[in-house]
Amino acid sequence: MKKIVIVIILTAIAAAAYFMLNQPKPPVAAVAAQETALIYDGEVIKIDAATRTVTLKNQDGESTIVAGPEVKNFAEIKVGDRFDVVYELAVAIELVKVKNPGTTSEQVTTSTTTAPQGDKPGMITSNTVTATANVEAIDAAKNTVSLKGPQGNIFKVKVQNPDLMKDIAVNDQVRVVYTEAIAAVVSAPAAKK
Repeated sequence: MKKIVIVIILTAIAAAAYFMLNQPKPPVAAVAAQETALIYDGEVIKIDAATRTVTLKNQDGESTIVAGPEVKNFAEIKVGDRFDVVYELAVAIELVKVKNPGTTSEQVTTSTTTAPQGDKPGMITSNTVTATANVEAIDAAKNTVSLKGPQGNIFKVKVQNPDLMKDIAVNDQVRVVYTEAIAAVVSAPAAKK
């Protein structure tokens, strides 16, 4: 049986909830990338409370995980529950001029959220990178803006709302927000019809 590290898996489920509650706020001009991937899905088939071991089964076979002390609400896990791990990524380009232009910068924020007491276990860990990027080129006909990030990388984004390009010029600095999260969630099985 495969051994899966519970911290990584439980971190994945929180992503879905995080993105539902923390969608990029206007004036978002473009979403350069957005993806969701189901990393693992399985059914709880056995629980050993003494060792905090949970055995899962999916189409690839059985896996055993050990839920460390960071896994809250362990007692709420029942045989038949679903266990899902989800990865989410969103990149939002905010085409908002930086108030104090200067050098490009990057700030990384990491947060972890766990399920409330009494709920099924779940955890979301997210990393949000907020960076200042230089506007290198603007193509109003194609609604694209080329940006140069703090690492010197240049990337082109298609602007969804062309009105947001009116106040932006080459050499301006704008904000870029990149968020990725991984969430792991245990949920009750769906009711049979």
